[in-house]
Amino acid sequence: MEFTKMHGAGNDYIYIDGAKNVIPEVIKPEVVRKLSDRHFGIGGDGVIFINPIEGADFEMEMYNADGSRGEMCGNGIRCVAKYVYDHGMTDKTKDLAISSFGRNRYLDLTVSGGKVTMVRVNMGAPILEPAKIPVEESKFRDKDRIVDYPIPIEDRNFRMTCVSMGNPHAVVFVTDQDNLSEFPLEKYGKKFENHPYFPQKTNTEFVHVDDRKNVHMRVWERGSGETLACGTGCCATAVACILNDLTEDEITVHVLGGDIICRWDRQSGDVYMTGPAETVFEGSVEI
Repeated sequence: MEFTKMHGAGNDYIYIDGAKNVIPEVIKPEVVRKLSDRHFGIGGDGVIFINPIEGADFEMEMYNADGSRGEMCGNGIRCVAKYVYDHGMTDKTKDLAISSFGRNRYLDLTVSGGKVTMVRVNMGAPILEPAKIPVEESKFRDKDRIVDYPIPIEDRNFRMTCVSMGNPHAVVFVTDQDNLSEFPLEKYGKKFENHPYFPQKTNTEFVHVDDRKNVHMRVWERGSGETLACGTGCCATAVACILNDLTEDEITVHVLGGDIICRWDRQSGDVYMTGPAETVFEGSVEI
């Protein structure tokens, strides 16, 4: 099976042309776990299949490294756009429609030397209604959104803001005293991911606000652990910052793998994300 290893700001996935490589659904989780293993496989935060689909230009079928299906991946969808353009599967550079979990996103591509270098994605409107994120309905039935809500984890009392960008996120703000670079992310990230508040588990962003236009973020992704970047997490972070009146409507989110620009357009309600997409290598693998 032929594959392409790609990353968006260090969030790396294995990309496979699903039209040329048809894998039975029943064994896909096993294949994904094998390919994602960084010691015995290719290595990555997961696997993304690029499929033909009606109603969009392409489908992104995304899996986490543990074999679980993911609804959306902001860094992944930028790389899908680069893949299909660089491989001659499309010549569109504006409003490229890519479907993920039945929802279309529209992408604008920046091309240099015949290759895509940057991609801007209309990620759509953030979902703030608790039942649709989802969070535990009985706990938050009387709330229309969850902003700066207390949640005790282990020995800490955090305050979270919950946002869905097609997948669930809990955004937590940390102080200067926490020292984000040394923050015990695994300790708290695992507890958030599996907390009973989140029936489908959750991604968790730990965020330090530098100023009104810049934040630093580390992310614990459900099914993958800490990753160098998370596109939907950056978008959720931007929304959470604005809801808590901590930043302007457009911010640069500095993640371990680079920088991603996110803007929440209050007029349209949509969140726009701009960031890099890079090919690492191509090859073939036996499965």
